[in-house]
Amino acid sequence: MRWVTLGEAIAIAALIVSGLGLYREWNKPDEKPTVVEKERSSIRLALRGRAQDDGRSIVISPVEESHALESLTVAIGASKIELGSDGELDASDVENALGKTDKDGKGTHSLRARITAQYVEAGADKTATGSYAITYKWEGGGLLGGKSLRLTGMSRG
Repeated sequence: MRWVTLGEAIAIAALIVSGLGLYREWNKPDEKPTVVEKERSSIRLALRGRAQDDGRSIVISPVEESHALESLTVAIGASKIELGSDGELDASDVENALGKTDKDGKGTHSLRARITAQYVEAGADKTATGSYAITYKWEGGGLLGGKSLRLTGMSRG
């Protein structure tokens, strides 16, 4: 009989270690995979305004659909206009907030408004405040009619 060389002994030892590792993995109890959930980051509230009903009102709504409005407060100068969750701002409220403004102005005008919103994001109540520019124009007139304010839009200011 011949002797086992050193290389053959190392190969046999590696084969035994591999077999033991395979046996251990085969008989290991099943573990459930760990799921790593990424924490959702908060999205800043951004509002948009769309004129409706021929400019008699403007609907203010969040750009992101994950935000749900609870209430809005629009501050124009010293007056504050409280809106509900529908976010509908009437032109007559803006006209009252403007007071005795020159109604002879032609073209589109804009005014600064500070909007405070209470909203819900991912189940948490939040509050945000921002400056916006509300654009409007005066329409009407004639012999017997007076001028009326028509809202044209809203943008971040």
